[in-house]
Amino acid sequence: MSDRYQTLTATRPGRFLVRNLGLPDPVRLERYTAGEPVLSGTFLAGGSGGLLQGAIATITATGAHLHTERDGDVSYSGLIFDASGIETVEALASLRDFFTPVVRSLGRCPHVAVLATSPERAGSVSARIAQRALEGFTRSLGKEIGRGGTVQLVYVDPDALGAIGSTVQFLLSPKSAYVSGQVVHITAQVEEAPELAAEPLTPLRGKVALVTGASRGIGEAIARTLHRDGAAVVGLDVPQAASDLQALMEELGGGVVTLDITAVDAPQRIARCLQERHGGVDIVVHNAGITRDRKLANMDAARWSSVLAVNLLAPERITTHLLDRSVLRPGGRVVGVASIAGIAGNVGQTNYATSKAGVIGLAQALAPLAARQHVTVNTVAPGFIETQMTAAVPLMIREAGRRMNSMSQGGLPVDVAETVAWLASPDSYGVTGNVVRVCGQSLLGA
Repeated sequence: MSDRYQTLTATRPGRFLVRNLGLPDPVRLERYTAGEPVLSGTFLAGGSGGLLQGAIATITATGAHLHTERDGDVSYSGLIFDASGIETVEALASLRDFFTPVVRSLGRCPHVAVLATSPERAGSVSARIAQRALEGFTRSLGKEIGRGGTVQLVYVDPDALGAIGSTVQFLLSPKSAYVSGQVVHITAQVEEAPELAAEPLTPLRGKVALVTGASRGIGEAIARTLHRDGAAVVGLDVPQAASDLQALMEELGGGVVTLDITAVDAPQRIARCLQERHGGVDIVVHNAGITRDRKLANMDAARWSSVLAVNLLAPERITTHLLDRSVLRPGGRVVGVASIAGIAGNVGQTNYATSKAGVIGLAQALAPLAARQHVTVNTVAPGFIETQMTAAVPLMIREAGRRMNSMSQGGLPVDVAETVAWLASPDSYGVTGNVVRVCGQSLLGA
């Protein structure tokens, strides 16, 4: 689906209108192209603390250039700042000292990440206050940076210093094109994966991934992206979507499962299929979902129960069964697809918003339990994503959804898929219990 407004703003008359009327200015985002280096260009690193050296090693390992002193002649692709050494309110001035001289000279679609200590793990009251203050800084900078840029905050527990690599790489790369204003927590709940990714371009080689609702839209993009990263994909969808699912899986060389995930025996059938065909599963993505919109005053029981059954109850039952029966192997990844509606709410979607908030709760509740089996559980929460479903939304609501974020445009299914692939990586063992919004830093629920 084309964004005609964005097309207009790329023309000379459109640029004139944007400049003189103060209209939204959606920059065409730079997204990752398969086979290209994950990071390219030159990055500037600064700050003081125990996280900077690990971040520098991650960046240089990709072949990207890195400076630790600013060069006024360089247009930087991104910035990485270690704020974990900030222990007082006064020391927060180091943020201004580092960012102010360089923020206007960043290149197109820059990526910025601030590393910090989890406030609850900081050493003193003053340090906890200062570390928590970083959320306001990064979210505000995300709304100021412009040019299609992103800004994130990464809290790292003191005993998880070695687990930051995959997160730094993702957040500084074009793979996170539509992710901004997010706070990611890295912990030591899950021990290092049995086998870390050996090949940067195919980190999921040898892994089996189950994707529900895989026949089209976001699910199709997730299946394609996990396959690109080396996974053997098993696509699952309802029998009505069997033709599209079969065609996609034939293209990807994947497996097909057609069933209703709300069926009483669905968890058992899925587990049996994965065990018999693949000896288990490494990645489970709960993408299948439905909407049955009505205002609560007009909400019948069928609309309510069907949405909760598909969007929330089925993922809970399937995940629990796969964990209980050890079908989900050690080093496994579970990723639920929620929605910004589950965070901000939405008129006419009390059932849908309840289900998607529950998906976030599922990750938070299961993460510490799954950690005992060396499995991570996370959630992605898409905002306005250009799909067949959003194409059917009335024009004015659709335009509001596109413009009410820091990037003034809708995201693409691949933006959600790239975020899922990051969470699915063996190297992301430090990321669990998180909800990451893929919404261009939407103003809703911010």
